Amino acid sequence: MKDITNLFAESYLPVKALLFYTSNADNSHYVESHDLDKNGIATNVHPLNGRECADLADKLRADEIKTDNFLHHNSLLPENLLWYSPQTEGSVMWHTPKMTANLFFSPSLNIPDGQASLPPLLWKASRTGLQLWALQGEKRPQADTPLFHAPFFNFYRDARVCMGNVRIAIPKDCSLMEFIRLWEKYFFASHFSHLLIDASPVKMNIVQLWQSLINTGKGFPINQLKKSPLKLKDILS
Repeated sequence: MKDITNLFAESYLPVKALLFYTSNADNSHYVESHDLDKNGIATNVHPLNGRECADLADKLRADEIKTDNFLHHNSLLPENLLWYSPQTEGSVMWHTPKMTANLFFSPSLNIPDGQASLPPLLWKASRTGLQLWALQGEKRPQADTPLFHAPFFNFYRDARVCMGNVRIAIPKDCSLMEFIRLWEKYFFASHFSHLLIDASPVKMNIVQLWQSLINTGKGFPINQLKKSPLKLKDILS
């Protein structure tokens, strides 16, 4: 179920109504403008003038441009991109190879902040949320590639990430490459604090796993990943 809580905090008030008339005689048109007061009562009723027509056209054109520009990309698609859909909310899927990243942990976990080795990862994001899985191999994922649980804290059972202290702000005209960069930045800027499910996402104790990896230079133990019931093709929609 989509979380719509944030919508209740935003109010939209009617300020203008337009009435369109058509002549039965010659099919000509006439537009009448009604300004609305705070009670929704029409005032200043008048024919829509040229300036108002131009303002309305500019607003509609601006909205169209913002929609068309979301996830725009003017060069060759990056090799790590797997799939994307440039709709209003957008959706992008990409993968990253094994790498080293700086991670942050809540003091209650008794894990120091620092650099650690990560497994290959599969990312799927919209403008408002991120899902993340781990991969076992280095090759480009295919439709039948099995997915593994991401070996991190702050994850829901469906692989959604709780971003905690990080404020997500993806622009409506965000380019494809900037979208990917921002989500990776947001994820690694968040503080890992606790498990949101009643089981470790890895085979061993997850606290001990990260204690053994932070600032040690050790490679991530791929054999500790837990296999999920999903393959890549299961998350394409």
